[in-house]
Order: sequence, then C-alpha cells, then structure tokens
Amino acid sequence: MFTALTLSLLMLPLLVIPIQARTFDVPTVSVPAGPFIQGSDREEREAAYRLDEAAYGHSVTRKNKWYESEPARKPVDLPAFHIMRTPVTNALYARFVKSTGHRVPDVDQKTWQGYRLVHPFERTRQFAWLEGKVPSGRDRHPVVMVSHADAQAFAKWLSEQTGKQWSLPTEQQWEKAARGPDGNRFPWGNAFNPDLLNSHDKGPFTTMPVGSFADGASPYGLLDAAGQVFEWTSTPASAQRSIVKGGSWDDKGCGVCRPAARHSRPDSIKHILVGFRLVHMRLTAN
Repeated sequence: MFTALTLSLLMLPLLVIPIQARTFDVPTVSVPAGPFIQGSDREEREAAYRLDEAAYGHSVTRKNKWYESEPARKPVDLPAFHIMRTPVTNALYARFVKSTGHRVPDVDQKTWQGYRLVHPFERTRQFAWLEGKVPSGRDRHPVVMVSHADAQAFAKWLSEQTGKQWSLPTEQQWEKAARGPDGNRFPWGNAFNPDLLNSHDKGPFTTMPVGSFADGASPYGLLDAAGQVFEWTSTPASAQRSIVKGGSWDDKGCGVCRPAARHSRPDSIKHILVGFRLVHMRLTAN
C-alpha cells in the first residue's frame, strides 16, 4: 500500500526536470574569457584577393572591394562562452520541427528566383525537405535554407529543452571561436589549405557531414568554421539584414572563408549556402 510520502517521491522526477532535457547531446567547445584579435590588416586583405584571383582567374572580389568592410585588426575582450562544435545538423533541426511543427527548410521557385542568385532553382532541390523529410543521406549535413527567424526560433526551442540560454553568436563571438586569440587568418593557421575545409577548391560542390575536417579545427576545437556553409550571426548589418560568416562549399580561393571576412544577407533569405550554430554563456566549469 502506497503512503502519501511514497507517492510524492514517485512523482518527484516529473516535477524536477523535463524528460526532453536529458536527451540532448549538443557538443560544444569552450571559449575562455579574454581578448582576441578581431579584423584584418592591409596585408591579410591583399593576400585574400590574391587567393581569389588565383582560384577564379579574375579580380571580381578586388574590384568589388569585398574585404574592405573588415574592421582593422584590434584586440577585443569578450566574456567566456560555449559554442556548438559544428553547425546545426538536419537531424537536430528535425527534432525541432517534429516538436514544434515549425516550417521545414524549403523555398518555392518564385521566391528563389526573386533572390536573384547565381544558383538555379534546381540546385535547391537536393537540400529541400520534400514531404517534410530530411533529404536522404543528409542527416549529419548542416541544415540550410533557414532564415534568420528560423534560426532564432530553433534557439528558443533548444533553450526550453535544455535549460540553457542558447542564441545566435555575435559576429565577435563567432570570429573569436573560429580563429583563436591570436588573429589567425584561417582556423588552422595563416596559410590557406584546401585539404582542411569543404570548399569548391576540391569539391564535392555541396554540403558534407559536419566535422569531416578534424585537421581544420580552430585553436578552440571549432569545426567547419571555414567553408561548408555561411552561418548567421546575431549582429545586424542594417535594417532587416544580418552578418554571416565562414564561407561555403560554393567558394574557392578562399578569401571569403577567413574568419575576418564578413558580409550580410537579408534576414528573410532561405539560402542553400547559409546555416547556423548557437552559443550559450559559460555559467559553470562544465
């Protein structure tokens, strides 16, 4: 026969923590408090333009001054934080969609053509969640075709599930995690190496499973911080536009894959080159 005390003890686990909060394994890396070197100097930007010119055989990035918006190299002090080791995968995003009924990553042809991008609509189909399902064989690939609002909705949901306050990283947080404290030009060092990232230099001209380039890790252990997909940040560029960082599988050279490189995209765009990862502030030693 159950006593009142026994019944209360049996019910206690349901009152302490949601079951969902115990089922998440979101690998992160720890970025300690302190300064890092943000931005670039003239020498780094010139080297980036030369990489692009050698890869593409033209000077479009130089003529269009792609890298001139990068701030001058300077030390920036940040509090400690945790950041996801890799971009959010289709598999993890699928849990969010199943839990909330949020729209799946996709875009219709009219909307895509309205973006005026060089990629034909047909190229988006390999990334689209047809009939609401993750594309076959792409569970461990980074999720793409998610807007800035989609990424924020995912962050809100993950916060509720885990009890941690997840958010998109600021541009400075992302850059520090990607290049380390000393201002490396690339996550792995100062020389470009096409063997250390998913870029158009060696293919496959599409996304790959996250974490495929362990040797391309940043000093803090961040993976896929160059190439693979650009990533949303919480840093606004102008009204309804936000900074993206990191380069993509479509880029070669790869001047735009440097952590200092930056440009913006409309918050509403659902691009095959853009995904995201999240951060939370480090409140404990864990």
